[in-house]
Amino acid sequence: MSASGGTKAIVAALAANLAIAVAKFVAFLFSGSSSMLAESVHSLADSGNQALLLLGGKKAKREATPQHPFGYGRERYIYAFLVSIVLFSVGGMFALYEGYEKIKHPHELTNWYWPVGVLVFAIIAETFSFRTAIKESNVLRGRRSWTEFVRHAKAPELPVVLLEDLGALVGLVLALGGVGLALLTGDSVWDGIGTLCIGILLILIALVLAAETKSLLLGESAGVEETQKIETALVDGDTVTGIIHMRTLHLGPEELLVAAKIAVRHEETATEIAAAINAAESRIREAVPIARVIYLEPDIYSETEAAKGPDPEATPGGPTPSDAGH
Repeated sequence: MSASGGTKAIVAALAANLAIAVAKFVAFLFSGSSSMLAESVHSLADSGNQALLLLGGKKAKREATPQHPFGYGRERYIYAFLVSIVLFSVGGMFALYEGYEKIKHPHELTNWYWPVGVLVFAIIAETFSFRTAIKESNVLRGRRSWTEFVRHAKAPELPVVLLEDLGALVGLVLALGGVGLALLTGDSVWDGIGTLCIGILLILIALVLAAETKSLLLGESAGVEETQKIETALVDGDTVTGIIHMRTLHLGPEELLVAAKIAVRHEETATEIAAAINAAESRIREAVPIARVIYLEPDIYSETEAAKGPDPEATPGGPTPSDAGH
């Protein structure tokens, strides 16, 4: 991920949400609209989420230590997961509670022009923020669909901001609809229904974010394209004749660990094998620059051993059936 691109999108979203949160809360004070209160808390939660993403990005840059030899790259995943928790608890659950209370104890909206004016302003501000997130994401998305980008992106910041901004825009439309129907019908229950819809929307977005960041926290392998580049770079056809099995793991969005058992010719000397391994590491780093931690284990390929099938106990997380014939 472009770190500057992700930071730009986060800062744009933070600035928009802080301004919108203040405006929504003022509108709530003048109108008594529960939709506006729910939306002001939503924007405040989003502002806190963007602050968490910025903090996670800063902490992830710390140098590796003896206690954490692979660095702190995954801090970005931890803080992105915290975002989903905040969005669920502070945003979604609060909106459900407010919507229930408004439906149970409805009261007439006053000074209707405050919530309507603020919602229109908020939609314009959120549109600019969403546009920035889309622009920065398109640099990395390539030909992938938006669903694929959110599901498979290794850097969490842009998908988080995209979903937050999308949720904010839809939530604003729901709030505007709730307030509008309450004014047209004279029944403020519609304001409560709009608030309930906002809560449900936020909870759904939070669950999607939690599922995706959980996968990143557990540890994801390199993408298909990167894996193919690594496999191509590993085998030189001379000393390194094949890959017996290989594992990759993202230590962070921009740092990849590569571990592989490679087949070498039995007649090669230790010096020649060491030189071949060094050359293979250089080719991998040239092909996939984020492959910064590489461990290669040379072995003599045996068709007889390969025919026996994989032995997971021999190598933790060992070869799958598809690897055995390599």
